[in-house]
Amino acid sequence: MTPAFLTGLNEQQLEAVTLPHQSALILAGAGSGKTRVLTTRMAWLIQSGQVSPMNLLAVTFTNKAAKEMMTRLSAMLPINTRGMWVGTFHGLCNRMLRAHYREAGLPQLFQILDTQDQLALIKRLMKAMNVDEERYPPRQAQWFIAASKDEGKRADKVEPHDDFSRGMVDFYAAYDRQCQREGVVDFAELLLRAYELLARNESLREHYVSRFRHILVDEFQDTNRLQYRWLQLLAGQQNAIFAVGDDDQSIYGWRGASTANMQDLQRDFHVERVIKLEQNYRSHGNILDAANALISHNRKRLGKSLWTDDNKGEPLRVFEGASDFDEAAYVVDEVRTLKADGVRLSDMAVLYRSNAQSRVLEHALFTAGMPYRVYGGLRFFERQEIKHALAYLRLVANQEDDGALLRIINFPTRGIGNRSLEQLQGMAREAGMSLWASACANTLSGRAAASIAAFVQMIEAMRSATAGLPLPEVIAHVIEHSGLKAHYRNEKEGADRLENLDELVNAAAVYVDERATQLPAEGAPPEEMDELTAFLAHAALEAGEHQAEAGADALQLMTVHSAKGLEFHAVFITGLEEGLFPHENSMTEAEGVEEERRLMYVALTRARRRLYLLLAQSRMLHGQTRYNVPSRFFRELPEALLSRVNHVRQSQAPAYAQQRQPAYGAMRAAHAAAAPALQSRDSPWRIGQAVVHAKFGAGVIVGSEGGGADARVQVNFRNSGPKWLMLEYAKLTAA
Repeated sequence: MTPAFLTGLNEQQLEAVTLPHQSALILAGAGSGKTRVLTTRMAWLIQSGQVSPMNLLAVTFTNKAAKEMMTRLSAMLPINTRGMWVGTFHGLCNRMLRAHYREAGLPQLFQILDTQDQLALIKRLMKAMNVDEERYPPRQAQWFIAASKDEGKRADKVEPHDDFSRGMVDFYAAYDRQCQREGVVDFAELLLRAYELLARNESLREHYVSRFRHILVDEFQDTNRLQYRWLQLLAGQQNAIFAVGDDDQSIYGWRGASTANMQDLQRDFHVERVIKLEQNYRSHGNILDAANALISHNRKRLGKSLWTDDNKGEPLRVFEGASDFDEAAYVVDEVRTLKADGVRLSDMAVLYRSNAQSRVLEHALFTAGMPYRVYGGLRFFERQEIKHALAYLRLVANQEDDGALLRIINFPTRGIGNRSLEQLQGMAREAGMSLWASACANTLSGRAAASIAAFVQMIEAMRSATAGLPLPEVIAHVIEHSGLKAHYRNEKEGADRLENLDELVNAAAVYVDERATQLPAEGAPPEEMDELTAFLAHAALEAGEHQAEAGADALQLMTVHSAKGLEFHAVFITGLEEGLFPHENSMTEAEGVEEERRLMYVALTRARRRLYLLLAQSRMLHGQTRYNVPSRFFRELPEALLSRVNHVRQSQAPAYAQQRQPAYGAMRAAHAAAAPALQSRDSPWRIGQAVVHAKFGAGVIVGSEGGGADARVQVNFRNSGPKWLMLEYAKLTAA
């Protein structure tokens, strides 16, 4: 009798679920029911008597996915899932190490360091070793250690190639010794220690090989090399690996994920056939046709094509705004229309490639009074780097702000410890003065006293240097001279934080323009609140108001990376411009554009019924106006699948291009006027034109600013990435 849980499976799903004892690669397209196949495979193996629940191992990438699998399995079979080996790589490795702590060389009650705890240990060790944190930034050391462990390398196996890397290797060795002394392990250590445990202990390895005859792996395209090698040890020569993944959705190459594991699995485990799950149960046909057309431009694919029994649905709507403000306004208008048609806000998502893009979108939603939630991250004014920058600005504006001082007096670190701060606070309490006054009257001794004095001097210098400057220039100066930019440049993932700091300057420029057109509060004279104080109040309000409460219906905002695994009725993909999506960083990295294309494929396949593709001719990013050309991805989508909502791209900028784009002083006005000037009849150059430079080679003009002798163009060169060039000296030639 056919088990009830097998009914409703399509032909390919049923084949995958009921495979005999053999290793298999299931190529599961977006929306093809991969979680159902994984859990049903587990149920079938147990129900048919091929394996007991305790002799099966299933690996996922998130605890949420593991819990979902267990819940579904319990609904299919009347079994107790407690004690089953189903979990994340880190969770299962932790379980193995707890059971064999002696063999692993760990204390029985070893502790796990989270990312912040690990960083604190690194800083403490650097201080004890007198390591120069300027030369060896703690976060960079943290990244170096994690990357080495992910490659399966202890310090003695890492080959240094210069003095800097030799110093990193020496610190890695010292860090490992310190962790061993303290009986602690970081996340990367869990996997490496578990791998080493199995690799060197043959009897233990044979125990687990004989126990886990079936190993199931979710999101196989996201595994790194060490995770694959750990799975190889568990599988041995006799066990079957049932790997489910999609090479077209591999978007984590930057953190070590390798689609090469899919090819290696087929070779190492003699996979006879790749089963493709291509029937999609999520999206209308036009959305799938667009996704198929786009991803077909990638090479070395295992190859599949999504299809659906559902109808073709609507074409993809393309909106091209004159600016990012037009883009945001269009999103608000369309969301209102969809909501009026009965679509819940929580069933709509706005996606962006870079976190910094959210600021303009958030401002438009805030102004419209529309509740929203930033998924997998913080709203713009709540982000760590923004709150640090605002704290510096608060202290520049008001030296009595104790909270601001406490937040930044030792960030970035400048040798002012908790004990020194406690003494400073004690002095302030006894004298009935602010912390700032206490810092100025500093009676401490030693290094802390010198550091506090330097901090006071830095804030005073900022106040003096920014007096009378326009607000955006004040903020740019404070961000630079506070050390925040230098600090985040040294972070492994600091690029997003730097973009957000640049966006804070843009936010100030927008605020200045909007404030100039608004009346002061009723009864308040215009001069009552200076520009900086008013902006800080505005930032606090935007951070605190229109917060969507837990469970409340709210529009979803997120990066495309965060959207993986989710689905929505309607999806807005914003910022589809060359250099933004695909990101300019991808142009200089091997396989970079292909990973960006996979990211776009993920974005397209999040939509069930309606999909919007948005771009802006001009956008404020990184502190400057960029004049954009459409993303290359538009050329890879069949025109028949697109519906152009508007047609604004012309040889001259349209008349309404300035309407929603604020003009911050003469500089921004000059930028706005310069872009169309480049494309005038008097200029031989135009945005989108292919050019050649004697030194940098072939490229495409993607931006411009200035005019006359000061005219500059931004050219995205094939081999060296984007560069700004003065037209008077660049000697460009048309390709």
